[in-house]
Amino acid sequence: MLTHTTSAYGLSSSHLVDYKGQLLEKETAKALKRMVLAAEQAGIKLRVCSAYRDFSRQLKIWNGKALGERPLLDSNSVPVDRNNKSDAQLLELILLWSALPGTSRHHWGTDIDVFDENTIEPNRLQLIPSEYAAGGPCAKLHTWLVEHAAEFGFFFPFQSGLSGVSAEPWHLSYHPVSTQILESFDIKTLKHIINESEIELKAEIMKRIDALVDEYVYTIAPPPDQL
Repeated sequence: MLTHTTSAYGLSSSHLVDYKGQLLEKETAKALKRMVLAAEQAGIKLRVCSAYRDFSRQLKIWNGKALGERPLLDSNSVPVDRNNKSDAQLLELILLWSALPGTSRHHWGTDIDVFDENTIEPNRLQLIPSEYAAGGPCAKLHTWLVEHAAEFGFFFPFQSGLSGVSAEPWHLSYHPVSTQILESFDIKTLKHIINESEIELKAEIMKRIDALVDEYVYTIAPPPDQL
């Protein structure tokens, strides 16, 4: 079993391998290659638009939303006016679609965001639920993944009613490794990392960090072998 290290919090990428310009945990990369080939047989060009994301990148996203440099979206993907919002309200809005730095599953190299390149160009992809719902450009991909992703060790950790994070039908996790990383996640280490970082809303985060970790790190849909 993996032990908690800096790699679990996006502070190191030395354990990762290259996959078509993206960094992934090595067993995840192997499983993904097999899944991509199987999808091709179904007429789907499964591609990764986001894989490993380090702490610094997640911090930039977080701070950009906190400072109004990036848009805030509500649970229906509609832009929200940040004016007159309290720190607590801003925190909740950011967490709808962006993980707290140090807690993102994209730090692990086991989680990927995917799309069907046959039906939508990368520069037009928004990663919103409607793109993966019936009638959306990635609907066929999502239907195929629901039926077959588990055969390759992948599952959807963020599902409506089952996760603290809003449903993300584009987000897959390689559970043979990600489950081990989750079990080794150490909140004391996270608190130290957050305290030492230049993160916006730090006081509000630290006040609620135990509850935030419980809701946004540990509360996920169960992997296939736990259903």
